[in-house]
Amino acid sequence: MSSPASPEVPTTAFADGSPIPLIGFGTGGAQGPAGVEVIVSALRTGYRLLDTAAQYGNETAVGEAVRRSGVDPAEVLVTTKVAGGDHGREAARTGILESLRRLGLKSVGIALIHWPNPSRGLMVDTWRTLLDLRAEGLVTHAGVSNFRPEQLQELFDETGQWPEISQIQLSPALPRQEPDAFHREHGIVTEAWGPLGTRDGLSEQFALRTVAAKHDVSVAQVALRWAVDREIVVIPRSSDPGRQRLNLDLAALHLDDEDRHLLASLDRGEEKAWDSREHEEW
Repeated sequence: MSSPASPEVPTTAFADGSPIPLIGFGTGGAQGPAGVEVIVSALRTGYRLLDTAAQYGNETAVGEAVRRSGVDPAEVLVTTKVAGGDHGREAARTGILESLRRLGLKSVGIALIHWPNPSRGLMVDTWRTLLDLRAEGLVTHAGVSNFRPEQLQELFDETGQWPEISQIQLSPALPRQEPDAFHREHGIVTEAWGPLGTRDGLSEQFALRTVAAKHDVSVAQVALRWAVDREIVVIPRSSDPGRQRLNLDLAALHLDDEDRHLLASLDRGEEKAWDSREHEEW
């Protein structure tokens, strides 16, 4: 019996017009041989955007999974991130080169600054290095993660270059309307980490369960469809092949105004998101 066809995945575009899948796969926690199998499963299911980071300790597993999957590596957009301990001009370069070594890649599709870590005062220097690496062809798209609008503005004011993509904590419980609007104003793709709101107990919320029951789908599918409808890139993660497919296969789900009104009631407020002026990671 042949395997089912991969779901069709919608895309959005970077400012330069190149496409990026609206549904990617988060690899945090997928480590070692078992992690390789999880990521291979995701790639064979149809995911073509992978999210990893130096801090996750699994770049080697991600690279091995790409090689074992049978998928053309040229079709896979791999994201990695500069760790907080690698901020600065030379340290960031070394950090990305080490990520490439672990991934087994000559270049990486997307490189992000993982956290701004303002106490170090090196985020602009780190950004300059990502721009250099992009110019050298070692990075295709340069962006950031967990940056506030004023921090993005500082990068632009110092370099004249906006990030191409900004990854922020975002789900129906944290819709992040203001930073998303700022991104759109400046041609920055918004990407959501935590799109299923597991830290917020989102899956237990009555509003989300009501919408899922109405459409006979999972609560995860509703949360992902809600973000994709806003052209926000999502990176759910699951080790279960069945859930991997459900998270990717959203084409038949159409939310209406009543659904969106109900989901809007889940908004916990911007102040509930992790604040990168205070939270730092190394």
